[in-house]
Amino acid sequence: MQIHNVNTRGFASDNYSGVHPEILQAIVDANEGHQSAYGSDAYTERLQEVVREHFGPRAEAFPVFNGTGANVIALQSTLPRWGAVIAASTAHIHVDEAGAPERVGGMKLLVVDTPDGKLTPELVDREAWGWGDEHRAQPLTVSITQSTELGTLYTPDEIRALADHAHERGMLLHLDGARLPNAAVALGVPFAEFTTDAGVDILSLGGTKNGAMGAEAVVVLSDRVPDGMKYLRKLNMQLASKMRFISAQLIALYGTDLWQRNATHSNAMAARLRAALADVPGVEFTQEPRANGVFAVLPEGVADRVREHFFFYDWDEAIREVRWMCSFDTTEEDIDSFAKLVRDAATA
Repeated sequence: MQIHNVNTRGFASDNYSGVHPEILQAIVDANEGHQSAYGSDAYTERLQEVVREHFGPRAEAFPVFNGTGANVIALQSTLPRWGAVIAASTAHIHVDEAGAPERVGGMKLLVVDTPDGKLTPELVDREAWGWGDEHRAQPLTVSITQSTELGTLYTPDEIRALADHAHERGMLLHLDGARLPNAAVALGVPFAEFTTDAGVDILSLGGTKNGAMGAEAVVVLSDRVPDGMKYLRKLNMQLASKMRFISAQLIALYGTDLWQRNATHSNAMAARLRAALADVPGVEFTQEPRANGVFAVLPEGVADRVREHFFFYDWDEAIREVRWMCSFDTTEEDIDSFAKLVRDAATA
């Protein structure tokens, strides 16, 4: 029974989209017969092979339910109880996870302002100090996001510089990869080039924003990460009993070229939207879209008029900045209709 209007479209989040048909089929295919619980199944075993194909022979995947859970246990695994994490002030772990890293994970977040959502070694050093001072939480992990919350990208060289800087100071590097496929497509390089090969120690691998029903994973990339992930996953209520259904989704996404097809499409739709509004009076773009997000400042009242037809979020209400996210199922017709509404509202 369908209880929603299937013609409703929006640009609020790539989480608003449905599930890709190939992933739905993968869930159906995994549903036959019995398989061992808690990850001792054929699908989770196959997922390990898929992850190693992308990230190298050391990589080990731990499927979880959601991105916040992935980030919390990934960061927990890198820290003692007195540890702290350095992150951008726009980082999801700081502004969008309801304090879970600090309240559930038990860590201190040390955030740094950055206009483009990206950390640099120099910005890290604003908080990378005080080791040995019993009055200060010890900075022991740096966390970055790829692509960032502002839609910007780190190059492999930029990540390598951060990793080297962190490791020289006894810190580890975590990467929040909720939109990792969008970054890889935009950069035109394999995952390993800006993760494992660049010195990332552990990452949160996204699936839900790229067409999965609900599937993420923590991927351990280096032996600098202490053992204990399987215990942390259970402790944090992220251990799925019927894990094959999470693993099957990630296999369908990353064990084929589906991740690439979906990300290529959503990135292209964001570029199309940016181009369609480039000459609209009063519309100013705050970031150059590289992935599947567009950030724009609109004239007074335009956002509310357009939201009568397409939903999206305000990003910074003080300057009338909004965020528009494109998904694997965003169509050219969606873009063109939306752009026309923005143009008409801005020029009325």
